[in-house]
Amino acid sequence: MFVDSHCHLDRLSEHTHGGDVAATLAAARAANVSQFLAIAVTLEDVPGLAAMAKAHQDVAISAGLHPLHTATNEPSVNDIVEIADQYGAVAIGETGLDYHYQDSVPIDTQHERFTRHLLAARELELPVIVHTREAKQETLSLLRKYADPKVGGVLHCFTEDIEMAREAVRLGFYISLSGIITFRNAESLRELARQLPLDRLLIETDSPYLAPVPYRGKPNEPAWVVQVAECIAQARGVSVDEVAMQTTANFYHLFRAAVPDAPESVKQALAQSGLLV
Repeated sequence: MFVDSHCHLDRLSEHTHGGDVAATLAAARAANVSQFLAIAVTLEDVPGLAAMAKAHQDVAISAGLHPLHTATNEPSVNDIVEIADQYGAVAIGETGLDYHYQDSVPIDTQHERFTRHLLAARELELPVIVHTREAKQETLSLLRKYADPKVGGVLHCFTEDIEMAREAVRLGFYISLSGIITFRNAESLRELARQLPLDRLLIETDSPYLAPVPYRGKPNEPAWVVQVAECIAQARGVSVDEVAMQTTANFYHLFRAAVPDAPESVKQALAQSGLLV
C-alpha cells in the first residue's frame, strides 16, 4: 500500500483521466495507493477540497496559502484557524518560503505569511506542510522559532541539501520526496534517500506537476507515487514493500487527524506490523 502525501486533486489536467477526480483516484487505488492528501494552494480552495474529501473517504485535505500565490488580502492567523477547523483539515499549508521567484510575492510578505501559518498550526496542533526553495537558513530559522516540535510537519517535494534535511528532522519534521528523485540528474536526492532514516521519509507526487520517469513530460497523477517508492527502494537496497509500509506508517504518525478515516485494511496491516501505535 502507498500514500500520496501531497497532490493537487483540484488542479488535475484535462489529460489526466479527462480531469475526472473519481477516475484518477480509481486508477491510483488500482495501483495500491490507499490514501491521498489533497493540498490547498489558497484558502478559497478549501471548501471544494472538503467536498471532494466528503465524496471520497480516502482523501484528506490541508488548508493554507502557497508562498507564491498573490493574495488581495493576507489571511490572519484566525482566518487560517477558522477555515482549517471548519472544513476538517488535517494539516496547515502548503506554506513556506520560495526565493526562486522573488518577483511573485515579496520576501517580507512570504515571511509574514509563513509565520502566521506556523502560529495557526501551533494553535490547532496540526502539522505544517512546508514548501521551501533556495531559502534554507530563513526556513529553518522560522521553524525553530515558531513550529511546534511535538507536532512537526513535512518539508515537501524536497530538493535542498542533506544538511537542511537533517536539521529539519532534528526539529521534528519529515522529508517528502517526489518524482524529481527519478530524474537522471537527481543523484543528490537519491543519496539523501539512502542517508536519511526511512522512518522520516514520505512519498508524494505533487500532481499534476513533476511526473516521474518514465512519465516525465506528462501531467502527473497519484498512481505514479509508486515510481517514487520504487526509486527510494532501489537507492536504499530494500524492497518496495518495506518503503511502502514504512512511508504509509510515517504518514499516519504525522497526520494523526487522518487516521480515523484510513481504510480498515490499512489500519489492520499497520497494527499487525507494529508500525502504527
